[in-house]
Amino acid sequence: MAWSCNARLQVGAMLLALFGWVSSCVTTFVPLWKNFNLDLNELEIWTMGLWQVCIMQEEGATECKAHDSFLALPLELRVSRVLMCLSNGLGLLALLFASVGLDCWKTCEGKPDAKKQLLLAGGAAFGAAGITTLVPVSWVAYTTVLEFWDEAVPDIVPRWEFGEAMFLGWFAGSFLAAGGLLLIYSTCLSRTGTPAAPPATRPLRPVTHSPATMSPWSHHSHPKNADLVI
Repeated sequence: MAWSCNARLQVGAMLLALFGWVSSCVTTFVPLWKNFNLDLNELEIWTMGLWQVCIMQEEGATECKAHDSFLALPLELRVSRVLMCLSNGLGLLALLFASVGLDCWKTCEGKPDAKKQLLLAGGAAFGAAGITTLVPVSWVAYTTVLEFWDEAVPDIVPRWEFGEAMFLGWFAGSFLAAGGLLLIYSTCLSRTGTPAAPPATRPLRPVTHSPATMSPWSHHSHPKNADLVI
């Protein structure tokens, strides 16, 4: 069965948003938001995430320790935890809504308006998930830049730098937002492309002639098999 252009657009948007959602989940839990190297021991790399701090050694060994207390974390990390978990939940909800509303699926065929509403809700949820991913990543990046260039901190003190998870989070938020916008755009296309229903017409009744209006030369007055009278 050949897919329409709108169905292909929906599938492409779903794949884009799915990749962004998986990347957002990975960003939430990996301890790679920040990192720094110690000048005294360059063989160790310290990394920090929302949930734990890790020490990576050159031999390949990694030792991680969870944060002692949620309240002891800086404000940006506490808010980032909440927003990233909210983003993951919104992305999962959007996947459920949008997958049911896709044109390529045979679900709710008798209710096209319901499918459009589900697809629209899925696109909006994907967009919200993208925003709640971009905000914490950008906030942590902003505070990292401020702390890195803080002149009050001595130069001998190591400073945190951007980790790989920050870049992954930016890509994840962008993909989620782009996928959600494309899904919303596809619903607008389906609304404008649906032809209007033709007006209801009354069925034509067969024309009947009364005996008074029938012509004497009509074929009804001379049946084909009539007997000849002499």
